[in-house]
Amino acid sequence: GVKVRFCVHPVAGRMPGQLNVLLAEASVPYDIVLEMEEINEDFADTDVSLVIGANDTINSAALDDPNSAIAGMPVCHVWKASQCFVMKRSMGSGYAGVDN
Repeated sequence: GVKVRFCVHPVAGRMPGQLNVLLAEASVPYDIVLEMEEINEDFADTDVSLVIGANDTINSAALDDPNSAIAGMPVCHVWKASQCFVMKRSMGSGYAGVDN
């Protein structure tokens, strides 16, 4: 009874499409790999968001802080889920240098 889907931000990874390729190599069915625009509205009805190695692409400052370096950048709205877990190698900032 668990519904699993993957959200991929357009600029996630080292090059466009990299994460889609990695998920395909891991035999993740393509129909559960969604683009950010396809899944963002669903996060409010999501029990758990599990984020692996992201910074700027999930930072709510893009929407909440007009003075942020990432203000206006499209982001995955993972924080709207009932629970959100983020796994990273470090707490270092992302490419834009914005705090996590």
